[in-house]
Amino acid sequence: MAPSIEIENKGLIPQHDLPTPEPDSPFRPRQPYRFGTLCATVENPDQKDQYGSSSVPIYQSATFKGISGEYDYSRSGNPTRSHLEHHIAKISSATNAFAVSSGMAALDIILRLLKPGDEVIAGDDIYGGTNRLLTYLKTHGGVTVHHVDTTDPKNLHAYIKAGKTAMVLLESPTNPLLKIADLATIAADVKTRAPDALVVVDNTMMSPYLQRPLEYGADIVYDSATKYLSGHHDLMAGVITCNREDLAKQMAFVINSVGNALSPFDCFLLLRGVKTLAIRMDRQQETAMVVATMLDRLGFDVHYPGLANHPGREVHERNADGYGAVLSFTTGDKALSERILGAARLWGISVSFGCVNSLISMPCIMSHASIDPAIRAERGLPEDVIRLCVGIEDPADLIDDLEHALLEAGAITVSAGADQHHFVRATIAREGVSISRAVEKLAFNENTAPRENREWFVSAPGKVILFGEHAVVHGVTAIAASVDLRCYGLTSPRHDGKVALRFSDLGDFYHEWVLDDLPWDAVTSIGVGDQHPELLDQKLIEAIQKRALPSLLDSNASAKAAAVTFLYLYMIMAQKAERPSFSFTVRSTLPVGAGLGSSASFSTCVVTALLLLHRRLTLPAIPEPTREANDADPGHIHVSHEGRRAVPMEIAEEVNRWAFVAEKILHGNPSGVDNSVAVFGGALAYTRPGFGRKPGMEPINGFKSLRFLLTDSRVPRDTKRLVAGVAAKKLAEPEVVGHLLEAIQSISDEARRALGDPELSRKALLEALGALISENHAHLVSLGVSHPVLETIREKTAAEPYRLSTKLTGAGGGGCSVTLIPDADVNEEVLSDLINLLAESNFRPYLTSVGGSGLGILSAYSPNNHEGPITPPETPNGLPDDQFLAARESLRSAFEEKGVEELPGWANERGRWLYV
Repeated sequence: MAPSIEIENKGLIPQHDLPTPEPDSPFRPRQPYRFGTLCATVENPDQKDQYGSSSVPIYQSATFKGISGEYDYSRSGNPTRSHLEHHIAKISSATNAFAVSSGMAALDIILRLLKPGDEVIAGDDIYGGTNRLLTYLKTHGGVTVHHVDTTDPKNLHAYIKAGKTAMVLLESPTNPLLKIADLATIAADVKTRAPDALVVVDNTMMSPYLQRPLEYGADIVYDSATKYLSGHHDLMAGVITCNREDLAKQMAFVINSVGNALSPFDCFLLLRGVKTLAIRMDRQQETAMVVATMLDRLGFDVHYPGLANHPGREVHERNADGYGAVLSFTTGDKALSERILGAARLWGISVSFGCVNSLISMPCIMSHASIDPAIRAERGLPEDVIRLCVGIEDPADLIDDLEHALLEAGAITVSAGADQHHFVRATIAREGVSISRAVEKLAFNENTAPRENREWFVSAPGKVILFGEHAVVHGVTAIAASVDLRCYGLTSPRHDGKVALRFSDLGDFYHEWVLDDLPWDAVTSIGVGDQHPELLDQKLIEAIQKRALPSLLDSNASAKAAAVTFLYLYMIMAQKAERPSFSFTVRSTLPVGAGLGSSASFSTCVVTALLLLHRRLTLPAIPEPTREANDADPGHIHVSHEGRRAVPMEIAEEVNRWAFVAEKILHGNPSGVDNSVAVFGGALAYTRPGFGRKPGMEPINGFKSLRFLLTDSRVPRDTKRLVAGVAAKKLAEPEVVGHLLEAIQSISDEARRALGDPELSRKALLEALGALISENHAHLVSLGVSHPVLETIREKTAAEPYRLSTKLTGAGGGGCSVTLIPDADVNEEVLSDLINLLAESNFRPYLTSVGGSGLGILSAYSPNNHEGPITPPETPNGLPDDQFLAARESLRSAFEEKGVEELPGWANERGRWLYV
């Protein structure tokens, strides 16, 4: 904070040294209240509240009764506004104050004092909105505007002309370069050379707490009260102060005529904000000094009057009682500055300042974008300048977040040989920023293997809901299990600065994006180890949809949603300036859109691949596995759910958190069941909160893998319509539906006990499940969520000689059915006949198992080497580059060309899979 400046040295008697609210004591005269007390004490001797309220009442009235009262119409005057204006005048050394609808409204009122032919002198570094309004006056109002560097009062002399110069418009400090104007000297020069000219000062940056330009000869001062006076960005307001009655009358006439006075409620909010002005500003400018010092130490060109090297510091200390809470700095490269903005998290990207929350912006593309780039260049406004507006957060958190943003963007690096918290400025090349490789090697203790040579093969299962469909919406427990039909994803490195997607099962969609062309300006990246916020970043989603998607996706809704999900996750996970270039191909043995959790298995594959490529996961060495071959899953390497896990639980949980984010993008409000099954495999019970039962998801330990026949009816289902139908039926027939829901809950409870009972024989389990399946389906039919095609499938599977239990799964209304296949009671030839029968009826049957493994990860480079960590080496088995590239392309080509039936076996042969 700046040293305290004695009032006597300013040569003026401050108007805010008003008497205390209570009479002086005859024994000891009271001293005038200090500024912080004046802010907190809202007292107007001429407007005493009849009830003695400690907070000024809101007179939320447009009109007032009577013909001789002080108030008649709130456009012209309002008691709440009068309290506010008296208070603003008190703390501004003013006799008159006006509260209007915004800071720009305040300037508009002031500029209406001009007439055609007048000349205005303004600074060359001013707020973009001010420049816009002056340009309008110059174009449409016949007013001449001169933009001058106001840091030297002599620069104005050539433009000050008696009879012509009508106004000198100043900012000090300026926005955003924080140039300083000698207010007292300029005001004296103007009065000497053009006595009729008005000196107007925009004091928003300082507020009356730190600077009161009326004390230095200014005629009019205005603030955007949206900023520091309010302090919370919950209202828009502007204030004007002056000590000349003639000017006050003219501006009052304009306000009354135009009707832009501040509303009573906003006056109340602004009064409340002003009470804490002093304490907020003290905290904010103290932290601003810490931030400015840190950036200056790193070697950035920092603009802040509190720094010893600031050219206007001495003048500023004569003007003000502090240095303020706004600073700016340049990086030397616009793209680098944009990356810094995108990497910040605690510093919110916003065009404004003055709030209790810290903000960051690039004025040339935000608040000052309305100024022509050529004019910005002429006035010396750097395109790469970053403005920081410091809030009241803990300084340590702000510094930490800013350091991470600078590091992630490549603006700084870790100093070799120093401790991990010692940062230095990264090298700036002529063409732009040359990011030191030390960032890659030292930041966040990352693995130093070249990212461009990483290739990952991942897979995740689908899911079936065995019991509780639709009833789960009303609080009934659902039993969900993984199904060994899987989604597979393969990443293939490339070296051309692009990322490519191929969705083989979604119209064989393929597209490539140039990484630098993606909307990085809309990204608020998530730090390594940090969790995604509860809400999605809608700004980023909209930017991707509007600026990154090819037009061919307009006719492919599923691929469009999948592409948005992939790009959102890729961009929000990216750290620093490092953006891995690769191709990602997705294939599935799951029927897409059939209610078997295909989107969740896709989400799990996408986030796993991205977490690995962005080095957010570190996999351990491969343990000695146990091989558990079965008919549906020959040769897979499994780790028992009761024993060791090849993929540690903490990694699986991290994948699951991000997979839930992906599901949010795809579905809006998912339950979390599908992604949990896709990651962890096995089976779980899910109960929705808010219905009296214990909510949440619990694994069913000891679940025994079961054979099922899944049949895709190939009839689309409308989940929302079906859910709404059950709700409507419940409203119309509450007792009937209530009994059905209780019955389904009993079925889920019984199935959960049976599936987790280690003492129950396999035969008894299958018999119990078969009966529960039939009973559950009957209740779902009564709820109205089945479909004729599902009933046809049930009839065929229940007929002789099959006699199998079948029910719908998922949404119903089409979609899929599940048929339990007893281990020993079904002849394989008879089962083959049933599969053929269903296929001939235009259905798609899949013989598979339920309750198997979850997420799988394979290193495609090491099929014969199981030593060491799973992280792939730079080349497979030390092959030269040409053979390495050929091997990689061979793998990708084979993956894309294999038939659906061949895909699982081919994938299992690639090497050792690690499963959750």
